[in-house]
Amino acid sequence: MEGSLVLLSRPSSGRTRTTVSWNDPASAVTDATRAGVADTAADKNPLLVALGERVRNLRARRGLTRKAVAQVAEVSERHLANLEYGIGNASILVLQQVARALQCSLAELLGDVTTISPEWLLIRELLEHRNEAELRRARLALGEMFGTGGDVTARSNRIALIGLRGAGKTTLGQMLADDLGYSFVELSREIEKFAGCQISEIHNLYGTNAYRRYERRALEEAIQIYPEAVIATPGGLVSDAATLNLLLSHCYTVWLQAEPEEHMRRVAAQGDLRPMAASREAMDDLRRILTGRAAFYSKADMVFDTSGAPLAETFQALRSRVREALHLIPT
Repeated sequence: MEGSLVLLSRPSSGRTRTTVSWNDPASAVTDATRAGVADTAADKNPLLVALGERVRNLRARRGLTRKAVAQVAEVSERHLANLEYGIGNASILVLQQVARALQCSLAELLGDVTTISPEWLLIRELLEHRNEAELRRARLALGEMFGTGGDVTARSNRIALIGLRGAGKTTLGQMLADDLGYSFVELSREIEKFAGCQISEIHNLYGTNAYRRYERRALEEAIQIYPEAVIATPGGLVSDAATLNLLLSHCYTVWLQAEPEEHMRRVAAQGDLRPMAASREAMDDLRRILTGRAAFYSKADMVFDTSGAPLAETFQALRSRVREALHLIPT
C-alpha cells in the first residue's frame, strides 16, 4: 500500500525488535515538506494530522528531542518526523512503541482514554464543556473524596516552585526559605541521592521512566520529612500527572515564569543548555516545551514573572506576594 509501513520482526536479546521501512521512497519527508512548501493541509488526512500534533505535544511536554524518542521507540528519526507531520501512516505496533517512549498509554496517544468503561463515559459526559474553574473544583472535590487532597494547614507550610529551567527556582527558592526560616529542598539533589548518581546518568543508564519514579519518591519523602519547606522542583515534573497531583495536594505551588529569551540566557550562563543542547534550533525547542507545559504549570496557586527586574527587586516582590497569600506576618 502506498505510503504504508512494513514491520519486519527479528529476535534481538530475547525480545522482538521492529524495523520500519517505506514501500514508496517518494513518501519520505523532504526539507521542503517540513517547511510546509510541498504539502498542504488539504493533502493530509485529518486523523493523521491530529495524531502527529499529539505526538509533538507529548514530546514537547516531556522535553524530549525527536532523536531521543526515536531511539527509545526503535524507529528511525525520519519515520517519527513523518508521523509528527501527519503523513506517516504508522502501524499499530509502531504507535505502541512511540507511546511507550513518550510514557503514555496508546489510548492517550490516539486521543481518547475516556471510552474504556460506561463509568468513564458517564463521568466524561458530566465534565464535558465545563470551563477550567469548574474542572478544578471537580478535581479538588475528587481529591477530598478519595483522601488525596492533603491537609490545608500543612499544605500552606510547604511552598513548591515550578517552572522551566532558568526561571529562578533555586536562587529565589533559597532566598525565600532563608527569609521564612524554612528548610530549602532542591528536589533534583534529592533524586540524585535516591539513585546514587547524577540525573544525566539516571537518564542514560535507566531511562526517563526510571527517572520519573525517583522523582516521585523524592517528592513523597520531602513531604513526609519537611513540615515547613521551600521546594525547588525539576522543570519536567509536571509531565507526570500523578506526581503533579501529589505536589498540588501537599504544597502551595508557585509557577515562576520568564520570557523564553530570559530562560535561554540564564541557562547558558549556567553553562548548561539541557535539554536543548542537541538541537540546532534551541529557541524553537524551548518555546515548544514552554507551550507544551504551560497548561500544567498554570495549575499552580500563584503565577509570578521573574523577567526583567534585578534579583533583589524580584525577590522582594515574590516575598511580599507569598507572605500575603499565606497570611504570614511580614518581618
